[in-house]
Amino acid sequence: MKIALIGLPQAGKRTLFTLLTGRAVPESRKPGETIEGVAWVRDPRVDALHGIFQPKKTTYAENNFVLCPDATTGGESYEWLEAARRCHLVCLVVRAFEDDGVYHPAGSVHANRDRENLEAELLLADMELVEKRLERLARESKSGLNPEQGREKEVLDKAMACLEENRCLRELDLTESERATVRSLDLVTFLPVLAVYNVSEEELGTNFGAGAAAVSCQIESEVAAIEEEDERAEFLEALGLQSPGLDRVNAAAYDALGLMSYYTVGEDECRAWTIRKGASAPEAGGVIHTDIEGGFIRAEVMKYDDFIAAGTEAEARNRGHLSTRGRDYIVEDGDIMHFLHSS
Repeated sequence: MKIALIGLPQAGKRTLFTLLTGRAVPESRKPGETIEGVAWVRDPRVDALHGIFQPKKTTYAENNFVLCPDATTGGESYEWLEAARRCHLVCLVVRAFEDDGVYHPAGSVHANRDRENLEAELLLADMELVEKRLERLARESKSGLNPEQGREKEVLDKAMACLEENRCLRELDLTESERATVRSLDLVTFLPVLAVYNVSEEELGTNFGAGAAAVSCQIESEVAAIEEEDERAEFLEALGLQSPGLDRVNAAAYDALGLMSYYTVGEDECRAWTIRKGASAPEAGGVIHTDIEGGFIRAEVMKYDDFIAAGTEAEARNRGHLSTRGRDYIVEDGDIMHFLHSS
């Protein structure tokens, strides 16, 4: 899954990207260039499983972030959106901190205004694409539209009506067939959106509502510079925080994508696997290898809390906490699973 980081100049995108992925953004970065990096989704459950099994390898779930060019408002060009269209989640990085030494392109800091303007640009960008495609179909209709073009026009008309009402296309009730008809346009408002407010230390506890997370890139930079884990924990505690803001951003992105984790455990590896919420047991096995999904027989499942309470896999079995599940089982967040399948 790819997550696009979008925002106005000086909002903190670049710093956030580096903090999340550990990848430095070169000063020689060309205008319009995108950069990709991977961030671990820190998970206390993985840490606990690691402590029990002491495996040779421990693997967290991952988020793939794409640092997009600076956003512009006014509809002059939407080149900065090109990479975001091919992502799975749009993350709007919004400046919410005051600093006279850091300019703001609008001349003043107003976080909700900037968020609304960015969301409006997404709508306008999609409207422009839909309008151009409808104009092309209108020209082609002079010689008659084939059935496929006719279906496309119907869907595009619905999309344009939705956008003109200032509603994102993800709110539009379309069948999978209708979505497939316009998928090639890479319309960005079909994607879920997460707003990340880059705040000052004083605003770390601010609740920005649904679909939003708050982080202070300045504070996170200071946390990242502390080498000792105990010292980092003390620093966070002094700020009234239980975990780094980066963990909250990763978790919020994971949730906005409708994802969850299940686990495989053992002496060789403890690993978090990413699946969509509502996935069946065979689908969950398929993220490990397609052979597991195709040859699925059954899955052995333990609930994370039951396993932790038992302390060992053998004790969990003795307590009756291991169950056998078939093809119709819907995996739950935190399940510990072992798959049996034919080769």
